[in-house]
Amino acid sequence: MKPCSFDEGAGAPKAACAAVILAAGKGTRMKSDLPKVLHDLDAKPLLRWVVDASRKAGLGPLVMVVGHQAELVEQRMSGHDEGDFRFVLQAEQNGTGHAVQMAEPELRALQGDVLVLAGDVPLIRPETLSDLLEEHHRREAAATVLTAELVDPTGYGRILRDDDGNVAAIREHRDCSDEELAVREINSGIYCFRLPDLLSSLAELKPENDQGEYYLTDTLEILRGRGERVAARLCGDPDEIAGINDREQLAAMEALVQGRGERG
Repeated sequence: MKPCSFDEGAGAPKAACAAVILAAGKGTRMKSDLPKVLHDLDAKPLLRWVVDASRKAGLGPLVMVVGHQAELVEQRMSGHDEGDFRFVLQAEQNGTGHAVQMAEPELRALQGDVLVLAGDVPLIRPETLSDLLEEHHRREAAATVLTAELVDPTGYGRILRDDDGNVAAIREHRDCSDEELAVREINSGIYCFRLPDLLSSLAELKPENDQGEYYLTDTLEILRGRGERVAARLCGDPDEIAGINDREQLAAMEALVQGRGERG
């Protein structure tokens, strides 16, 4: 596993691979006023698992997008973290694309690449993040998606690849044809972008969907439309990209961690 390198030249700070961690949601299905990302897994907040994996992968700076109970999230994270860690506020949750747009002021001071991660995906491994970045560079891609193959991909966006193995589209389950529904490779919601390509595509996002939200996945279509390459890296363990949405899923994740003998 290769750590990211840094260039501290004159002028603005430069990072080879920053990370944006999305942690603004309320998590209403948890049936708790505590932000979802602060619920504990093996006595450690879900968000801390993601932060620690990012640190071990050598990512930095880490830009945290906070919203619901932002001050509490900042307090819990800042009290245990060293290094270049920044918070930005998403006051209204208008989609994943909108969340990353809130991080733009921090990202514009950087160069290189950026990983976008969810704060409720605790089992992501630093080695997987490093592999994603390496595949991104190997393929010379504008964006690279971390994917997984599921036995039952119902409800997930399908990865549709072209003849060269690049991502042709991410098709939401409800929009899939019968043939596309047979695809088992799904979108994890974890991405690597070249920073200039991410920033320019964010500027073109439009809330043209039933939810009236800005979707980060639309940036991939924008980049494809420009003739840029969008690659994919398959994660060997689907548990790594599993998110937590309710207490039942949290309990199942706790049992998995205990069964594997993993520790955060």
